[in-house]
Amino acid sequence: MKPIPVVFHIGPLQLHTYGLGLAITFWFAYRYLSRRLRAHGWADEWLASVTIWVVIAALVGARIVHVVANWTSQYEHNPGQIVQVWNGGLSSFGGLMLGIPVGFILARRRGPRIPGLQMADLVTPVLLASWTIGRLLGPQLMVRGGGHPTTAWYGMYYAGEVGKRLPVPLFQSAMTFVMLLVAWRVERYVEHRGGPRGLVMSVGIMIWGVGRFIEEHFWLARPGNGGDLAVQVTGVVLAVLGATISLILLARQRATTSTPPSPATPDPSAGEGIAATA
Repeated sequence: MKPIPVVFHIGPLQLHTYGLGLAITFWFAYRYLSRRLRAHGWADEWLASVTIWVVIAALVGARIVHVVANWTSQYEHNPGQIVQVWNGGLSSFGGLMLGIPVGFILARRRGPRIPGLQMADLVTPVLLASWTIGRLLGPQLMVRGGGHPTTAWYGMYYAGEVGKRLPVPLFQSAMTFVMLLVAWRVERYVEHRGGPRGLVMSVGIMIWGVGRFIEEHFWLARPGNGGDLAVQVTGVVLAVLGATISLILLARQRATTSTPPSPATPDPSAGEGIAATA
């Protein structure tokens, strides 16, 4: 199977499939979050302008972290490649680290006063769904998008890489879709059984961290590459952090529901009134 074309032309206009795929993914994220906001009774008129800034912040953060992590191996002697985003090279951690804070800050300033944990629970399935789609429309269609070399029947050819490669973007997409199903299940538990706010977010962090460690360790890591090791460590940290937050939220809810209500304090004046009447 030949590599998927990474560039195509419409007349004199040259389009990169990687960039087009990311644009579709961001549009989907905007539409899905807008729908979720309305379904939960919140206005969404503010979301369009905030989304533009989130996209910019995510791309800048993703590129900065990728360049820093691969500086000595790729960019130190080829600084001109820093701006060549169409060839791939966006760190998911960098995009989230800058895009999410910008989104929450602007949402607080321009949108309705949605409680922070509820907003995080609304956003988490959007991120997972977008990641599921984005892996198919982003890395799967970019230069050097494959994983380790393989001779397996499911190996694929990618532009800029020799021989068949593990189709890591397909693996990532399938794995994240399973995470999305888990997030939806946790969300139903929170809404229908009174689970704690923030649980969808914390479980999402946990399972996404596990997934990032698995894919980086088994499918992508290059021996001795510090950036790859950093991704694995960050994945473990996120998994532990998400699990810890989940346990804290559940423990707090259990403590609150198991505490019996304090008996009503007698009103002395009420007693005096009864005595006087008698």
